[in-house]
Amino acid sequence: MIDIKVGALTCEYRTNPLGIDIKKPRISWKFQSDRRGTLQTAYQIQVSPNQENFTEILWDTGVVLSDESIHIEYSGPELNPRTRYFYRVKIWDNFDRESNWSETAWWETGLLDPEEWQAEWITPEPKEIDPLTESIFLLRKEFTLKTGISSARIYGTGVGLYELFLNGDRVSDELLAPGWTSYHKRLQYQTYDVTAQLQDGSNAIGIMLADGWYKGNLVRENNRNIYGDRRAAFFQIHVTYNDGTEDVIVTDTTWKASTGPILFSEIYHGETYDARLEQEGWSQTDYNDVDWADTIIQEMPITQLVAQENVPTRVTEVLKPIDSFVTPSGDTVIDMGQNMVGRIRFKVSAPKGTRIVLKHAEVLDKDGNIYFGNLKFAKQKVEYITKGSGAENFAPHFTFQGFRYVKVEGYPGQEKGLPLENFVGEVVHSDMEPAGEFECSNPLVNRLHQNIVWGQRGNFLDVPTDCPQRSERLGWTADAQVFIQTALFNYHGGSFFTKWLRDLKADQLPDGNVPFVIPNVEGGVGSAAWGDAATIIPWTVYQTYGDKRLLLEQYDSMKAWVEYIRRQGKNEYLWNTGFHFGDWLALDAKENSFVGATPKDLIATVFYAYSTRILRDAAEVLGKFDEVQVYSDLLNNIIDQFNHEFVSPSGRLVSPTQTAHIITLMFDMVEGKAKERTAHELNELIIQNDYHLNTGFVGTPYICFALSKGGYHETAVKLLMKEDYPSWLYQIKKGATTVWEHWDSIKPDGSFWSDQMNSLNHYAYGSIGNWMYKVVAGLDMDAASPAYKRIKIEPKFAGISFTHAKASYESMYGKIRSSWHLTQDEVEIEVEIPANTTAEILLPNARLSEVREGNQPLISGNIPAYSESKEGVRLTVGSGSYHFKYHNERGLKPVFTEGTKLIDFLDYPEAVAILEKASPGITKPPRIFSTKARSLKELVELQETNLTSDKVKAIIEELKKLNDKEVLLKL
Repeated sequence: MIDIKVGALTCEYRTNPLGIDIKKPRISWKFQSDRRGTLQTAYQIQVSPNQENFTEILWDTGVVLSDESIHIEYSGPELNPRTRYFYRVKIWDNFDRESNWSETAWWETGLLDPEEWQAEWITPEPKEIDPLTESIFLLRKEFTLKTGISSARIYGTGVGLYELFLNGDRVSDELLAPGWTSYHKRLQYQTYDVTAQLQDGSNAIGIMLADGWYKGNLVRENNRNIYGDRRAAFFQIHVTYNDGTEDVIVTDTTWKASTGPILFSEIYHGETYDARLEQEGWSQTDYNDVDWADTIIQEMPITQLVAQENVPTRVTEVLKPIDSFVTPSGDTVIDMGQNMVGRIRFKVSAPKGTRIVLKHAEVLDKDGNIYFGNLKFAKQKVEYITKGSGAENFAPHFTFQGFRYVKVEGYPGQEKGLPLENFVGEVVHSDMEPAGEFECSNPLVNRLHQNIVWGQRGNFLDVPTDCPQRSERLGWTADAQVFIQTALFNYHGGSFFTKWLRDLKADQLPDGNVPFVIPNVEGGVGSAAWGDAATIIPWTVYQTYGDKRLLLEQYDSMKAWVEYIRRQGKNEYLWNTGFHFGDWLALDAKENSFVGATPKDLIATVFYAYSTRILRDAAEVLGKFDEVQVYSDLLNNIIDQFNHEFVSPSGRLVSPTQTAHIITLMFDMVEGKAKERTAHELNELIIQNDYHLNTGFVGTPYICFALSKGGYHETAVKLLMKEDYPSWLYQIKKGATTVWEHWDSIKPDGSFWSDQMNSLNHYAYGSIGNWMYKVVAGLDMDAASPAYKRIKIEPKFAGISFTHAKASYESMYGKIRSSWHLTQDEVEIEVEIPANTTAEILLPNARLSEVREGNQPLISGNIPAYSESKEGVRLTVGSGSYHFKYHNERGLKPVFTEGTKLIDFLDYPEAVAILEKASPGITKPPRIFSTKARSLKELVELQETNLTSDKVKAIIEELKKLNDKEVLLKL
């Protein structure tokens, strides 16, 4: 029996985090209730260094009268380093109920101050091992422990990437540690609990050390050693015994070094592994390392070691290949069935010295051959040379590939067919917890949602990269900011973006300018919509998780960016100077240009206003009321200048592009009749373009929002549902399993966009997901109550393009669900609201007298707060599950009378088939309905149509043959 039960305890977004360096960690929890409308009225937290019945209480809040249940800051005595703290929570609710104590959770501190480090940075003696060798370093040390080990932790890091071994076994399943940060300013260290892996007496530790992002090839060919030209390791082991004594083993010059079987490993290029060079037992005791090299102390330009902030990178899923085949060019190729990011693991038994080569690519060309052209100079090649001693199992260590197809060379017997059971694809990305789900009645849209999620998985690999396959894979700021809301719906990204934002702040220039990519290895600064990541992302994280501490931490960075813009040019209220990417990759660009037709200064000024609005709102949240007034005034002046510069006295935008209208509407740059006109003209621009977009990175994320918000939701849906180029579903029809960089990455004739820049896994245009979740499924929050404390459920139906849609999201308070289903006669809406939140629900087109909830009339009193308007019925509810039904006023069936708008008929799934049958050769319904005709009768009468009356009559006859249950004709 539930009653009320507290659970899902987290500390700094994580369950039982190990080795954190936050001195005042924050606690969050969720709770379940068996009663609707449950709110927390008070809580109590206890923290103890002793798990057993909390016999020793370090901090007790007592009963705190508050409904807060997220990010409650520890305020007890100062925490000790390397100490585990246990905590539990109980709550009281608005029904005067007191919960039991929650299950006990914990956090454990790492090294809280630099003085606690005893280790030295070590690297092989350069006189014995070339420090610039491509071969991976092996480092090892043996040590002896006493009996009675109580606990043991390893704290440490490396540059570039490392894997850690104890007594012959991997210490962790984490990959690509320590991750990628602005290394000269911040370097993460990791903590591992190795109590179970150590033994009394002799032990051995081993470290593999690779170039990684630190000194490997990045950005351009032969561009290496960006952060440094020496690999090094920095570790210490703390072993505590039952008697309270401790041993500490650190990296120092007593360690030994060698190279091993990994001859080469690079982020872009792959890995070469010669199993004949394996040094069996090298990380175990009693290994003879007499011929190994010495190590030396390496001075490192690392200014700050920080405990792991992001979730680790891991293998999160294993895929089996769906096929193997020989291409027309004679290549043997494996098809994974999904454009994925990670690595291939394979098994093989072959004679010693057999060389197996895997070359990874995303797609086949129109002739069916594997296509490597879009990789630029990235090789994405893995080579394995067998040792010839039976079954061998291999996956690369310090690299990752973006691919669906794998060309295989040298595998024994492959000419007779590859044994697919010996190959698997290991999906690799930051191991974020899934948060949201979406599904609707259209299978192509469902596939689009899956592609969006796969694109995020492939590109959220420690940093939010633009693409995972070619020689780039950088943290482009615009890609991250346009996708941030979609990203945080799909996965819990609080810790992911906390880490990345700290790097943004670290790499921001003294004048407030923000580089193009974070971490900054590309250079370039100041572009609108790119640098605005400095404001948009921390604000979105705050809205999603209520993380006021991160907002405060980033506030100076946000302010510096806005003030940087303010200093540009002669007019402090316009941004009309400097370099800008503009509406990148928009289809209205001039020939041989990547930049769309929307004026760059218009885009820049809109984003200037957007960042200023965010800064003002952040100042208000943080209680910086003097600055609220400053930035309110600045915002008003920017909007005034925008209207003076870019809007005519009659309310017309100076730029007739889709993107200009989209961002003007989305960011509230116009009001009144000018706003109505802008929305109307945007709608016309879409219709005139046959319901296709021509937007790029700046306009696309907001296009459907702008249409729905402006009163043209039907147009937004038609835009989404287009299946021909350019559209989201065109990609699906072309076989895409991730989102493309270009609308025509693969052209209708099967040829490709230029090899210069053509990623088939580029999540920016996947930002449409945010609209699908919030508008189609209707799951959103009240912006004034962050973290979904107050929820908005407001689905927008769209003709008969969808018969159902549903979304769910695991918020900081618990699961939210919005689901709707339409039949010819009935609307059914199901909603789930978590405890300690409230929701406002709109039942579109409903009438109070007809709505039933849980088989009871709504007006019977089960829900006390409701009202009826022209939009429908609006309700205010508390937590619980709700099931509404009411008459489908609008209906699913298109009813053709003399006044029926023909454009509505296009929503009908069988429309195209009917038209083609009636008049062969007609494949685009808009050709028929592009006349002034508003009804079938008018269509017959109008002479302007490009169809003859006979063809129209044939169409009508086909319509009449339809089953009455599907369509009702009144002619």
